[in-house]
Amino acid sequence: MAIPKIQTARFLRSAPRPQDLPPPTLPEVAFWGRSNVGKSSLINALLHRKGLVRTSSRPGCTQAINYFLVNESWYFVDLPGYGYAQVPLPVKERWLRLIDYYLEQRTGLRAVVLLLDSRRLPGEEELTIISRLRGWQRQPIVVLTKADKLKQGQRVRQLQELRTRLAPSGLTDLIWFSAVTQEGRRELWDRLLKILRDQAEPEQPPPTAP
Repeated sequence: MAIPKIQTARFLRSAPRPQDLPPPTLPEVAFWGRSNVGKSSLINALLHRKGLVRTSSRPGCTQAINYFLVNESWYFVDLPGYGYAQVPLPVKERWLRLIDYYLEQRTGLRAVVLLLDSRRLPGEEELTIISRLRGWQRQPIVVLTKADKLKQGQRVRQLQELRTRLAPSGLTDLIWFSAVTQEGRRELWDRLLKILRDQAEPEQPPPTAP
């Protein structure tokens, strides 16, 4: 499947509270991961836009649910990162409540792209998150970011360990991704388009007998 031509991609709004979310009139893809995992860089690379999503080396840069309108057809949704962030605990707790509400209740949500740093194995926090996503009937697409940081031999070993760690969750189909080399861009778009297009097409009624 070809990568779509991105004709328009623009920031729509920032939603710090559930009531600030836009009406769920278009399909949504959410991007989530540990703080500083490369979420903003991945979205920019997918959309072939430099600086559309603000990037920062400081964890905790994304402090609300940020909506981006793509081709006037889909929402790309940038969720606040979990884990370490240089913000007060009450703020982090508010983020978590907001994310929980979004992931559990949002009717327009079609896919959750869960980003993992390819150089690190998922810990209990990630495994708990995957379990919760599946409990909400959200089967995540797992993307291994910063793939350019690993040599080929390191990749083989890391992939085996990652699959072993994630196997109990049924997640062994992993996508390597590098915002630097664009590796994985086509593969991830293939997965997303299949979900977005399949679910956007209305079901056809069965033909009536003559």
